[in-house]
Amino acid sequence: MKIHEYQAKELFSKYGIPIPQGRPAFSVEEARAAATELGTLPVVIKAQIHAGGRGKGGGVKLAHSADEVAAVAGAILGMTLVTHQTGPEGKLVRRLLVEQGLDIAKELYLSMLPDRGTASVVIMASEAGGMDIEQVAATTPEKIVKVQVNPLLGLQGFHCRQLAYGLNLAPELVKKFIPMIGNLYKLFSAYDCSLLEINPLVITKGGDILALDAKVNFDDNALYRHKDILGYRDLDEEDPAEVEASKYNLNYIKMDGNIGNMVNGAGLAMATMDIIKLAGAEPANFLDVGGGASAEMVENGFRIILGDPSVKGVLINIFGGILRCDVLAQGVVEAAKKVDVKVRIVIRMEGTNVDKGREILQASGLNLIVAADLKDAAGKIAKIARA
Repeated sequence: MKIHEYQAKELFSKYGIPIPQGRPAFSVEEARAAATELGTLPVVIKAQIHAGGRGKGGGVKLAHSADEVAAVAGAILGMTLVTHQTGPEGKLVRRLLVEQGLDIAKELYLSMLPDRGTASVVIMASEAGGMDIEQVAATTPEKIVKVQVNPLLGLQGFHCRQLAYGLNLAPELVKKFIPMIGNLYKLFSAYDCSLLEINPLVITKGGDILALDAKVNFDDNALYRHKDILGYRDLDEEDPAEVEASKYNLNYIKMDGNIGNMVNGAGLAMATMDIIKLAGAEPANFLDVGGGASAEMVENGFRIILGDPSVKGVLINIFGGILRCDVLAQGVVEAAKKVDVKVRIVIRMEGTNVDKGREILQASGLNLIVAADLKDAAGKIAKIARA
């Protein structure tokens, strides 16, 4: 789950991580009031969307007076902000962060994320912080310092010193940086974060070090342990189909292709998407209904797939184990009765009660294409996509 910058900074403040003074705003009047409350000019007005690159897209601007605050806030609120992370469709700006302006001497980069390859938490830092960190990683990766932390042992002093020396911090800044890293790691661990990123982490001309930006993502599978974080969820920033799927405990992710697919098991779902691509088509979604799916879950998953206007065909690939083939078939039939099915459907299923499942499908009167195996299924669905 993603949250907005101002929400991430609320967590930073809770853990003693230095941030600029700021206030969220949901209207021009609130933005003007926030600037007045801060009591210092200029202020920075930032669009709050779940995407990076806001500055380059025109979503981060300075305001030097109360009138300019109102003008800038009015221009950003309601705009469709397009960045390299939003895609060409962009995102509608509904929230702002009004923040004190800082006299910046240097911009750094800092992030934490799990590294499954080494079973560690990787902390990355770079002197080349700012908007073009992706370019730095691509062209001069030696400028990025990486420290691996064993989560069973936790963050140690030498990890912090390695990062501080890698950033060439002055001694007086090292004394401020090391406690900040410790607090960031506590936050990362306590909330089961999947990403924590500060870009930029700034050094001011006054000798302070602050998180000018804040990006925090959480592991969805751990949210049951963090009910307070669920209050930060902004459904307007999420794909409507993904929001709908979450109501039924379906693992659904929207993609850019035109072949919808329904699979039971994450590994089989990944393999199914791979074989769709190998056959020359593109998957429109990832959908794992899970091993213990009910007919109702299958029905809702099928309905969500068919609700995507880009879908030209659907591949259902089920290995009947915990999810029996007859349960799947019944769910598909029930969904087809409620939804106007205008695309071709290819079904490949094997396993528990497969014969009974095929009987249900044959008796349904639906125009289904039954595949002999996965390769055959991919070939049939690719042919549909090309047509």
